[in-house]
Amino acid sequence: MLTATKKKLISEQRSLLKRRFFSNNSMMIGLIILSFLIIICLVGPSITSYTPFEMDVEKRLNGPNSTYLLGTDNYGRDLLTRIIYGARVSMGVGFLVAFITSVLGVIMGLYASYYKALDHILMRISDGLIAIPGILFAIALMAALGPRTENVVLALSIVFTPYVARVVRSAALVVKEQTYIEAMKAQGASSTRIIWRHIVPNVLSPLIVQATFIFADTIITEAGLSFLGAGVPTPNPSWGNILYDGKLVIFNAWWMTVFPGIMIIMAVIGLNLLGDGIRDIMDPHYKKIRFKKAFRLKLNRGEKND
Repeated sequence: MLTATKKKLISEQRSLLKRRFFSNNSMMIGLIILSFLIIICLVGPSITSYTPFEMDVEKRLNGPNSTYLLGTDNYGRDLLTRIIYGARVSMGVGFLVAFITSVLGVIMGLYASYYKALDHILMRISDGLIAIPGILFAIALMAALGPRTENVVLALSIVFTPYVARVVRSAALVVKEQTYIEAMKAQGASSTRIIWRHIVPNVLSPLIVQATFIFADTIITEAGLSFLGAGVPTPNPSWGNILYDGKLVIFNAWWMTVFPGIMIIMAVIGLNLLGDGIRDIMDPHYKKIRFKKAFRLKLNRGEKND
């Protein structure tokens, strides 16, 4: 009967996890918004009959109508098409930067937490980079590298990697002091094995949360760089340079600033809500208080029934 009780508890645990996932309003709203943006990036170009570079000067600055659903810009280009293609650029840059910074941040944070000599070197470098305002540092890097999409990814990866490294280092330092890590060292386990097989799984939760926030910050920073002319080069569309074009005619063509601005707001809010939801689900304090009480109650009921 004890085995049956354990199976029942495992089933109840999975059920509670599912309920907790679907009852997390922040995560669900964030997933819906992010899914909507991903669908736009994937299938958006197939639903428009224009290209982002196709100009019709005679129809410049036309407001939203049946032909151009979101109007045209100051060169007569379809704004909906440019926003769709801009979503692919802005979201693509955000994803690549989040991925690269996660990989580099994990490597830096793990080895800094495990080796004191590296800790002093890597963390002092990280502190120096973090002390520089992100947008100013990114502008300086883009001035040195040149305005290309690949350089935007490189520059923003350099800007945000120290933030991820510090988060990973903090989590890894806690894991490093656990008893089972000391036992692994006593048994002669190599440092590489301890770091990558026993510490890494325990830092994934804060890493995933931080990656979602980096994704959102990258979208804002990339838009800022493109708005200032130091990001994605024109005529390639991105939400930032669409806003820049709209700034010049903001009083005559409000749609050129409103619609790309709405897309940026949606992306940032969606990613931040998703990150908050993941943090709530993965929060160990929340698990300790809620889950243990629930399972203890189920266990007591199961034992009574047995």
